[in-house]
Amino acid sequence: MQEQTDLFGLPIPSTDKVFLTFVIIHILIALVAVISGVVAMLSEKARGNHTLFGKIYVWAMLSSFLFVIILAVMRWPHNIHLLLIGFFASGCAFAGYRISKSGRKRWTRPHTILMGLSYILLLTGFYVDNGRNLPFWNQFPQLFFWVFPSAVGIPIIIRVLATHPLNRTR
Repeated sequence: MQEQTDLFGLPIPSTDKVFLTFVIIHILIALVAVISGVVAMLSEKARGNHTLFGKIYVWAMLSSFLFVIILAVMRWPHNIHLLLIGFFASGCAFAGYRISKSGRKRWTRPHTILMGLSYILLLTGFYVDNGRNLPFWNQFPQLFFWVFPSAVGIPIIIRVLATHPLNRTR
């Protein structure tokens, strides 16, 4: 049986202090992404809080992915699935950010889709890795953690595309 460390109530499959340090940094940066993402989503879509917290979200996602790469290499091949989720999550966030800066017409729809998918993938990575260890959530099968964020998030994205004034097609 592999040695593990209890970190914030979650079992981490390592006792290596360097690995655990990277895990803690990754967790803190990912929390910044979760919080800034929610603030950006709920803010008025204009310069100000939306753009500020959107930038924080993108930088947190890219920084968090850097630590995912390090952690995946340190535990190769056990975390390949998390590396792939992180790749797509940070890629969507970066692409969504770049589209908002492109000056193209009708950029808001792809921006909404990409940023929404990025957030869904962020939560998917968290639940896939930790869901089985969380109270209440531990009652669900592993497949649930792969599907649940998309099952909630995709209808929200569709609703925003259909109802938000910046996303309505003319």
